[in-house]
Amino acid sequence: MMDSPVSSASFNSACVNTSDQNAGRSRRSGGVSEVVIVQQQTRRWHDVFWSGIFLIHLIGMGFLLGLLGFNRFEKQNRLNIDRYTAPFSENKNGLTEELWPLYAVAGGVGSVLGWSWLLLLGSRGSQMMKVSVHILTTYLAVISVLCFWAEQFFWGVFFAIGAALQFLYVISVIDRLPFTMLVLQKAVKMVCSLPEVMRLAYAFMLVLLLWMALWSFGAAGVVASSMGDGGRWWLLVVFSVSLFWTGAVLCNTVHVIVSGMVFLVLIHGGREAASMPANSLLKSLKYALTTSFGSICYGSLFTAAIRTLRWKIRGFRSKIGKNECLLCCVDFLFHLVETLVRFFNKYSYVLIAVNGKNFNHSARDAWELFQSTGVEALVAYDCSGAVLLMGIIFSGLITGTCSGVWAWYKWSNRVLMIGSTSMLMGMVLVGVAMVVVESAVTSFYICYAEDPLLIRRWDTEFFNQMSEMLHERLQHRSSRTSEVRMLNRIDGLVQENASI
Repeated sequence: MMDSPVSSASFNSACVNTSDQNAGRSRRSGGVSEVVIVQQQTRRWHDVFWSGIFLIHLIGMGFLLGLLGFNRFEKQNRLNIDRYTAPFSENKNGLTEELWPLYAVAGGVGSVLGWSWLLLLGSRGSQMMKVSVHILTTYLAVISVLCFWAEQFFWGVFFAIGAALQFLYVISVIDRLPFTMLVLQKAVKMVCSLPEVMRLAYAFMLVLLLWMALWSFGAAGVVASSMGDGGRWWLLVVFSVSLFWTGAVLCNTVHVIVSGMVFLVLIHGGREAASMPANSLLKSLKYALTTSFGSICYGSLFTAAIRTLRWKIRGFRSKIGKNECLLCCVDFLFHLVETLVRFFNKYSYVLIAVNGKNFNHSARDAWELFQSTGVEALVAYDCSGAVLLMGIIFSGLITGTCSGVWAWYKWSNRVLMIGSTSMLMGMVLVGVAMVVVESAVTSFYICYAEDPLLIRRWDTEFFNQMSEMLHERLQHRSSRTSEVRMLNRIDGLVQENASI
């Protein structure tokens, strides 16, 4: 998944004619459908420790949220908690019910945006994704101006830097967007053919919304408390990390379920195939919530942050040019992140759904599968995950803006607290809707690496486009490798002549 030399075997496997390539991979996969059936019958529990940690965290955080929210509900300091925060008190007391409606707006707007994404996936999905790519930079810049106008210099600079980074990233990957949009369109086509998957996403959004009702109750109690800004911010950061992890676990649970469904559809040649297992969605749901749940909790802690960092570094790396000092520093960070990607990547969730292994084992298997087949070059070129993330961030910004504008008129000194936490709520809610598309994308690449015939049987034109792009990317890497070797050889000769 990085722009590094690929083995001659990987390059040759992509340069041979399509029929030989397909036959070779089909033999290597060894009958994927039979393996899936056997693995589903012999699944074991994995990463149980992390599922326990997550559940303990959920219970403890729920108790703390309820406690802090109830302390300010209808009466100030109902539970006499302020005695512990007296040294940090600023005597700016409020009530939970005065701030809770602002978070209700965030939950409502985030839910509407998430449901809208799901409803419009079939008819306007690609247009919405294109809009999210191009409008995010503008929206970040507008928020930056508003922050400066409100004399919030730090946040103004923060959003201005975010707008600049987003603009540079889009410019760096502009040539990849046509192929990315093609993959996303095919993913939308797949998920729209599985209405039960869409209903599942709605159900998980409802579950998340119920948790957010409690979360926002506690967050409103914190914002309304008598603590100083420092104490409130620290508590909100802790609550935000908790919400992020909880949202990531729910998103990745949907990811595993949808990946399993898409994999089965591709293996059996269609949803209506006679060989398609009965109650396949319920079985996928059962595995995701039992034997594989610990792996989902474990991977959800790290995967999203590492992926985001990787996208940004790769985008900058491709546009640095010949600045050797900067290139050396970025290369160091790039290879460090790539090492982490070996153990934390989103493709592991597909293999968790298919074979029920633990997270790290599945992540390494996915990495080795892509490396051995050369499909890693295609995965590295695709920016579908980044495009979906842009849509999530844009939706979160809209949610935060709606709550922030209301807070400006009611609690002008706490706009940033309410706006930033509301933004996180919106991002998490919309993320559950977006993950169904990302699950289809990741399943495409795993299936293509395992056996390209699965993709060709489902959509011949899409298979041809993927194969053509893979051939092109491997040729590009081969030419770059040859160029680097030639430059190194010339540098060696120059140094040798200089020493003489």
